Amino acid sequence: MFLPPDMLAGIARERQATMLAEAESDRRARQARLAARQVRRAGRQARRAAGPAGPVRPPVILRDGSLVLIRPVQEGDAPLLADGFGRLSAESRWMRFLMAKQELSPSELRYFTSVDHHDHEALGALDHGDGRGVAIARYIRHPAEPDAAEIALTVIDDWQRRGLGTELLGRLADRACQEGIRRFTALVAADNAAMSGLLDSLRADLVRWESDTLTYELTLGCAGPGCA
Repeated sequence: MFLPPDMLAGIARERQATMLAEAESDRRARQARLAARQVRRAGRQARRAAGPAGPVRPPVILRDGSLVLIRPVQEGDAPLLADGFGRLSAESRWMRFLMAKQELSPSELRYFTSVDHHDHEALGALDHGDGRGVAIARYIRHPAEPDAAEIALTVIDDWQRRGLGTELLGRLADRACQEGIRRFTALVAADNAAMSGLLDSLRADLVRWESDTLTYELTLGCAGPGCA
């Protein structure tokens, strides 16, 4: 069938308009999907930054004026942990593990950074200047005593005697209270005067004294439903 030129031109314009409308619809749909992905990504990043202890707090000023960032340990922190361990003196490694230790194995790095933030919590301190790890404090709940947990604290030698251990243990106690823990225990090398002095300053009780180790118990001053 023969169509007049003006009718053919009209049909062509309609097809072009339809194609442009479909292209614009596809473009808007792609933009919407991209925006949704960006929102989800931002949410994940915010949750990772916040961690179970809430939003990342401002830098902590230690008593010598140095600054640290304190946050929950995450699964991706294995390189930070390995780097920090490598900067510990042999004496500090002995005090932490009660044995000579040259390095942390891959399985140990996974264990120390795979934290469920309930039965096992760990808080790391990062140098505000270069982002390297300088200290870590953790608790692990006693399986047979759900209201008690064993603690461990490690501070890089260069960052000791600045009040960082006290700051970390205070925040760790807050986290423990939120998870229903009311008592800390600590196994300390008998010659670890720094850790013993810190626990004494927190009014921890020395409950066992053996030839090489001391066992302390610290009752937490919890308040609220988490420790009722």
